[in-house]
Amino acid sequence: MKNMDYQRKRKLLSGISAAVVAVLVLLITWFFWRWLASFSQEGLRDYIRSFGVVGWLAFLGLQILQVFVALIPGELLESVAGFAFGPVLGTLLCYAGIAIASALVFALTRKFGVKLVEAFISRERINQLRFLNTERKRDLLIFLVFFIPGTPKDILTYFVGLTQIKFGTFLAISLVARIPSVVTSTFSGHLLGEKNYGVAIVIYAVTAIVSLLGMLGYNLWMKHKN
Repeated sequence: MKNMDYQRKRKLLSGISAAVVAVLVLLITWFFWRWLASFSQEGLRDYIRSFGVVGWLAFLGLQILQVFVALIPGELLESVAGFAFGPVLGTLLCYAGIAIASALVFALTRKFGVKLVEAFISRERINQLRFLNTERKRDLLIFLVFFIPGTPKDILTYFVGLTQIKFGTFLAISLVARIPSVVTSTFSGHLLGEKNYGVAIVIYAVTAIVSLLGMLGYNLWMKHKN
């Protein structure tokens, strides 16, 4: 009986949270789109760059928020970074935001435990991932999840804090494994800024296909493990 009540409360809370996030995303997207429409492509990039370090810090905050929320597609922000700041600086800013956010999520999860994780991941999903806590090849599996496009990397960041992995090991694994995804996205965004649309579209198309295959593979793997 208690389990049923928990499930109902969990579903209600998840539904409300999803609705609130969806409304906020739609509103932000609408205002952001109207703002973008007032610029030409070159004008927008020049406008962002005119803020200098302040613009870097603003993007860094958005990148940190993206990892915390775990619902905003990271590839979108990474492409924006490449478009606005170029592939090198854009990649560095993305990595700085990911590192800071991952450290904060890891520390908070270690402090508050499963109660914090349940605010972002359902109890069922947590139970499905528990095999990582005792898996002999845990570090390799975490690397593969962060390396393969289409897998829920930011959600896994919350769960990893519940395992026995050391923070330094996790941060090194996650940052190294993200290299292909982050570099590809920022470089594609840079190509869009340079109006090299053909190559950018090809890269995005290949990335989308690989992400879909990665998502399907991850789901099949989870079913097998559970």
